[in-house]
Amino acid sequence: MSWQNEIDELRRRQELAKQMGGAEAVARQHAKGRLTVRERIDALLDANSFKEIGSIFGKAEYDDKGELKSFTHAAHVIGTGRINGRAVCIDGGDFTIRGGWSDPTSFVGVGGFTIEKMSLERHIPFIRLLDSAGGSVVSIKNRGRTVLLGNPNEFGPWWELMARVPVVSAALGDLGGHPPVRVAASHWSIMTKGTSNLFVAGPPLVNQALYTNIKKEELGGYKVHAYQSGVVDNVAEDEEDAFCQIKTFLSYLPQSVWHQPPRVETGDDPNRSDEELISIIPKQRRKLYSIRDVLKHIVDKDSMFEISPFYGRSLVTFLARMDGYPVAVISNDCMFSGGAQTAAACEKMTRFIDFADTFHLPIIYLVDCPGFMIGPQSEKEGIERKSARLAFAMAQLTVPAMAIILKRSFGVAGALHGHISRLNLRYAWPSGVWGSLPIEGGVMAAYRREIEAAPDPEAKRLELENDFAQYASPFRTAEAFDVEEIIDPRDTRPILCGFVRDAQEITATQLGPKCRVGVRP
Repeated sequence: MSWQNEIDELRRRQELAKQMGGAEAVARQHAKGRLTVRERIDALLDANSFKEIGSIFGKAEYDDKGELKSFTHAAHVIGTGRINGRAVCIDGGDFTIRGGWSDPTSFVGVGGFTIEKMSLERHIPFIRLLDSAGGSVVSIKNRGRTVLLGNPNEFGPWWELMARVPVVSAALGDLGGHPPVRVAASHWSIMTKGTSNLFVAGPPLVNQALYTNIKKEELGGYKVHAYQSGVVDNVAEDEEDAFCQIKTFLSYLPQSVWHQPPRVETGDDPNRSDEELISIIPKQRRKLYSIRDVLKHIVDKDSMFEISPFYGRSLVTFLARMDGYPVAVISNDCMFSGGAQTAAACEKMTRFIDFADTFHLPIIYLVDCPGFMIGPQSEKEGIERKSARLAFAMAQLTVPAMAIILKRSFGVAGALHGHISRLNLRYAWPSGVWGSLPIEGGVMAAYRREIEAAPDPEAKRLELENDFAQYASPFRTAEAFDVEEIIDPRDTRPILCGFVRDAQEITATQLGPKCRVGVRP
């Protein structure tokens, strides 16, 4: 006597679950240019590596004889798998079933099991593939009552996840209510062009409440959240591109905070010295240059992965490799706002620093900062509070960090290029200029009356600026040991590769969650 009949019944139910919302619902999903949740999981994970949990978790209907009439799987597919051989936990929303219904209480299983808890227990990354319109008023009628939700612990151990394992969220459909918050509660997030939107409330509710007639793309499309709000980090051309970016992002990170980031062999000589660096910074003060071109000459070839490229654009943040070791790279971009630290740039840098510190990534900051962005708009955006938060993040930083002064480093914003309370070795290129404020603006502020009273104010201003220019030489600063070393730009890569190699000995002693105390402004 065997249990084969029961095994057959199990397989039958699992096959019913794989039909998701049925052929018509699947066809509608494909017509929108979107994959189904099971197609997404197969596309993201290594072949045949997915191990589903709760494969027959759902709603069953039985006849009078107790025989199964129908079965519909829950609107989420969860389990474990591998990406490039490394274990991950995954949670995928199934829009073909009740629009991917996302009542927060539905995430908790028997005994309080959640896939988030498994990610924590196993110390492996957690990936969300989100495609849900949010909660539905229909659930009130089905339940026969409303639900008084409690604190966010009902949604899963978010804060623990963020402190211990890499968390990635992909917005792959129209997300409303609860799911967009899950997007924000990630170390890195991505959305697809044209097929994803996210909002606290969708157009029907917004238009009804605010008497507007807004479209979903205007309310929560990728140009809103990747360019303006900063809620989403990166944008994908399609779902295939999104999965490729997820794999790339995770390749720079350890499995958890109890591990160091993995080194890979890039085949790039750590002693490479590119001749182009000697002239890449223009001598003309107002002439622009490409910071991305500078970076390509310094980091390992083909290793740059940009984070949040469209938000806070006066600052760039990259994951890259130096001699195969993952690093976090920050720099200013003079192409946008002259490279000034805007409120958005401060927020972007603060978040990136915390992320790098959490996962033991050494930080390299290539500095060309003219100061904080000034003007009425910057004041309205709260530049003072955003910059104070950035200063706190720098003070709480524990991983090794090194600054290379490429060009400008002015004012408080320029000073935020290294750990302010620990030994902070800085290198400068001969093109470096720094101070409390630029000479050009400083001369006008200090000598305005004298300049305005001169027979030729413009000539007087230039005379004073030229007089002060001699004191701005970086060599004078080095003579006073206010900058530790001036280097040939062509030596930058070898120096940084050596720094990153040495940093591994320090980060190896810092494994585990980081403790940050106090209240940031």
